Amino acid sequence: IEEAIKTLGDSPAVLYVCRKNERIQNILRVAGAKPNVKIKRLAEAELRRITAADHRGIALEMGGARGGNKTEFSLFLKNLKKERATVLLLDGLTDPGNLGAVLRSCDLFDLDLLVLPTRRSAKINGTALKASAGAGVYVSYAEVNNLARAIRELKEHDFWVYGADVEGEPVWSVKFPPRVALLLGSEGGGLGRLTSEHCDQMVTIPTGGHIDSLNVSVAAGILLYELRRRSVSPV
Repeated sequence: IEEAIKTLGDSPAVLYVCRKNERIQNILRVAGAKPNVKIKRLAEAELRRITAADHRGIALEMGGARGGNKTEFSLFLKNLKKERATVLLLDGLTDPGNLGAVLRSCDLFDLDLLVLPTRRSAKINGTALKASAGAGVYVSYAEVNNLARAIRELKEHDFWVYGADVEGEPVWSVKFPPRVALLLGSEGGGLGRLTSEHCDQMVTIPTGGHIDSLNVSVAAGILLYELRRRSVSPV
């Protein structure tokens, strides 16, 4: 809520409050500096009636759906001037909690764009933003009807596309080019056949233990960290 208020701009919003504690007082100070944010104090039962979420004493109502910085995919590619860039594509991730954790890593490791399919995918909504601890409001993202077509467009703009797969090359042995697109699959099924066929190379995070794969949000964080590490230090 605090991060959403900070990035609200001039859009109208209503902040509902039913409890008093230090954390909420900090948020109220942030909201008080925004003339377009109206603060309403309610009884806890009233707040429970207007939101099904675990409100923890506070809720924010915004004039429109708020979820990161949505952009048009082709326009992003057209306007991209940086030589070095990283794009993350999620193929069928359906759990909003996992998506929220991915969003947090996207913000922390300076991702240029997150790409989600319009169908059969979790959305950047209140649940995902809450799971991201507010980081999701800073992440630029695009929704596309066809991931395979999006991959082809990325290649036309000098991106190399790497799919995450347990049978891939160890990530530390791969020499990445300046423009990288990472493709991660769903929680249970992994990468789709059509999208995996469009990858230039498969990479994996070597692990030990007894199960065969990492949680997709953990894998995203490790891979994005590795790309970030290489962009700021010699390899």
